[in-house]
Amino acid sequence: MGLPKNRTNNPKGRPPGSPNKVTTELKTWITGLINDNREQLKIDFQALTPKERWLVTERLMQYTTPKMQTVTSTLELDLLTDEALTRIATDILNNLQYDTID
Repeated sequence: MGLPKNRTNNPKGRPPGSPNKVTTELKTWITGLINDNREQLKIDFQALTPKERWLVTERLMQYTTPKMQTVTSTLELDLLTDEALTRIATDILNNLQYDTID
């Protein structure tokens, strides 16, 4: 009937970063399927309406384009010298001159 709950034959578990066997096999199969049918996929893609082509392209882009992430930064002004603060303020003002609001 197997092992009791929370027991395993491998107490250390799967090592971090090691791929899941089923996932690896599935990815390999899908890659082969796409590679073997590239010409048909191109024909089918061209047969779509322009709107459908954009939808497919948008969905595929998530696998090729990195997703945007929020970046936060903290600046402890009390640790900076007066010269460093002046340089930061000057850089900000110079950059504001080139930004335009439409």
